[in-house]
Amino acid sequence: MISAHPPNGAPAHKDYDSFKAKRAKDVPHLAKLQSESKGKSRITIMLDNDILSTFRARWDEEGTGYQTLINQTLRQALSQQPVDEDTLRWVLREELS
Repeated sequence: MISAHPPNGAPAHKDYDSFKAKRAKDVPHLAKLQSESKGKSRITIMLDNDILSTFRARWDEEGTGYQTLINQTLRQALSQQPVDEDTLRWVLREELS
């Protein structure tokens, strides 16, 4: 598990301790922004540079925001049904026969 504190236990920055941070819903102006965002939440996420570069390149090609493309990709991945063992065996038999 990654800690917000370095090994010595001190905060990463002397003026900021993330353990005292509030969730956006508990900060009035951020809660208002979230309520106006139509079912979306603002988050911070770490992505590999090559992944982000790929989405930004697609953004340039398609004219759709890269965050929208990431959201669409995640939604598509979640909507796909996992392949069960019986289906996998059937496909393999078909392909190998």
